[in-house]
Amino acid sequence: MEMMMNRGFKVSDELLGTFAPIIVYWAYSGIYVLLGTLEGYRLHSKKDEDEKNLVPKKDVVKGVLLQQAVQAVVATILFAVTGSDSESAQAQQTSLIVLARQFLVAMMVLDTWQYFMHRYMHHNKFLYRHIHSQHHRLIVPYAFGALYNHPLEGLLLDTVGGALSFLVSGMSPRASIFFFSFATLKTVDDHCGLWLPGNLFHIFFRNNSAYHDIHHQLYGNKYNFSQPFFVMWDRILGTYMPYSLEKRTNGGFEARPTKDCKEN
Repeated sequence: MEMMMNRGFKVSDELLGTFAPIIVYWAYSGIYVLLGTLEGYRLHSKKDEDEKNLVPKKDVVKGVLLQQAVQAVVATILFAVTGSDSESAQAQQTSLIVLARQFLVAMMVLDTWQYFMHRYMHHNKFLYRHIHSQHHRLIVPYAFGALYNHPLEGLLLDTVGGALSFLVSGMSPRASIFFFSFATLKTVDDHCGLWLPGNLFHIFFRNNSAYHDIHHQLYGNKYNFSQPFFVMWDRILGTYMPYSLEKRTNGGFEARPTKDCKEN
């Protein structure tokens, strides 16, 4: 299927489904880079971001681009393999109810896959030391570091998880453009390191930038594994760490775990 662009130029849904999330990632991250100068809304100071993180930003950019290249290859293969099924499905009119159901199923599948894979990478010492610890070099998260992972983790956690959510939900390539762009926005927002007033992700999701910031701190390393949408698995399986958001004396906010969880 194709979407008509200006002056009759056509771009396939599969091509947009592959590259739109990548464009969204860097565009949305760029906005947060500009907003990062707003110290009054940061969860960590700019000084902490520069001094506490254990990896240079140029290496983060390289790592993210590598993961996105792998994702693009997998998406291309996936669309090619499922092409005939997707085309027959798109030949029928898809109602908003069906699209909503597909989105919800995809969100649940992605959350479930990422929770258990993410938690296992923390509890398996070998996997944490040699693979997942790369992501935790960012002690102070920032937007364009959201997909900074070891290549194997990027493949297993994000790429395979995304493929499963696409297949199980039964969504079309056109629907996937919007779903994966939305998931990308959410993932970037969770790592943005800012608490901005009126942020819709903070209003509609308990899993947000403050929630995930707790996980990136030493005391929260065994908690708040859920990503990117809901917190249900953390609540069900006892890895939920509640927090309070408090203003710092020198400006900005700090996500602090409750006393009981911090002592455990």
